[in-house]
Amino acid sequence: MLAEMGVRVWAPKQAQAKAATEVARETEASLVPAPAPAPAPRSAAVAAAAPMAAPAPTPQAPARPASAVSTLDWPALRDTVAGCRACGLCQGRTNTVFGVGDEQADWMVVGEAPGENEDLRGEPFVGAAGQLLDNMLKAVGRSRGGKGAEGAYIANVLKCRPPANRNPQPDEVAQCEPYLARQVALVKPRVIVAMGRFAVQALLKTNEPIGRLRGRVHHYEGVPVIVTYHPAYLLRTPTDKGKAWADLCLAIAQLPG
Repeated sequence: MLAEMGVRVWAPKQAQAKAATEVARETEASLVPAPAPAPAPRSAAVAAAAPMAAPAPTPQAPARPASAVSTLDWPALRDTVAGCRACGLCQGRTNTVFGVGDEQADWMVVGEAPGENEDLRGEPFVGAAGQLLDNMLKAVGRSRGGKGAEGAYIANVLKCRPPANRNPQPDEVAQCEPYLARQVALVKPRVIVAMGRFAVQALLKTNEPIGRLRGRVHHYEGVPVIVTYHPAYLLRTPTDKGKAWADLCLAIAQLPG
């Protein structure tokens, strides 16, 4: 500053040299540009810029093709039903309800869906409705424990209980139909007694009410089918028991000899 003002400044030579060196260093430092920030690694930059991928949807159990069931024997069919998770009914079941009776019977009874008692025991037609069915079978010389001409095979369309015993839904019936079809193919019955609206609809593919289908012989895969009321309905409407007896007599008439 004194030099700029024209005032002569005296200092030792060493001090002057040191001062000049410091000034030079400061000047050089001010002229060197600041280093640019190092670029982020490419992988990190790409990861930061890329949107987060949506979580993959939970895979649904694929619908089981009927062809996968059509060749099963009894043990394999029973195991397949026990492990089935093709629809949501599997989430609330206690047991699957496969079937019971003589596996070579000429008389087959098809019901609708398991109820609470069936779900607990894993057997179709138990409780009050089951007792009435046993009495109906006894009246025509049959039983679920009998063999040959004295036996019967009993199964439901659905193998799992619907929640709160609600009506079966079409997709649930569709998933279970191959199981029932294979049971019919293995039993080879000479007559099928369809009990209840949903059993009739599954076997005959019709929405006609039972009252219009009774008294006639229908067919499923060449097997005569007789339509009648479900035992649970007969417990609520005992006046129709006479009609059910007439249906059983019609079923007996389909058997040779």
